[in-house]
Amino acid sequence: QVQLVESGGGFVQAGGSLRLSCAASGPTFSTGAMGWFRQAPEKEREFVAAIRWSDGNRFYSDSTKGRFTISRDRAKNTVYLQMNSLKPEDTAVYYCAADNRGRPILTTLKSRQGYEYWGQGTQVTVSF
Repeated sequence: QVQLVESGGGFVQAGGSLRLSCAASGPTFSTGAMGWFRQAPEKEREFVAAIRWSDGNRFYSDSTKGRFTISRDRAKNTVYLQMNSLKPEDTAVYYCAADNRGRPILTTLKSRQGYEYWGQGTQVTVSF
């Protein structure tokens, strides 16, 4: 059983930066992917970024591309989300997600159904 533990959320002013971490317990990943989703109040949970474990390719939503960077530490089974130039509309609960099956394609990586394991979420609040 894989457990995901997130950290790094908080409160920041617009234009600021935060770094989220997500550590996965259990066997070291060699396939699948880890990613980040977010959910603002009264909105659907949406894809933010993902990294495919087999080749390290990274994928971003249009709203975060160029501002957010996802990275990983394979030895630690940990993924990071560096968030720069934060905007009030980035305010949400951020969820780490992971799956250790195969080599997921883009549509799978961007879908909630593409991930078997989820963290509890960490709040990110960006003020004006």
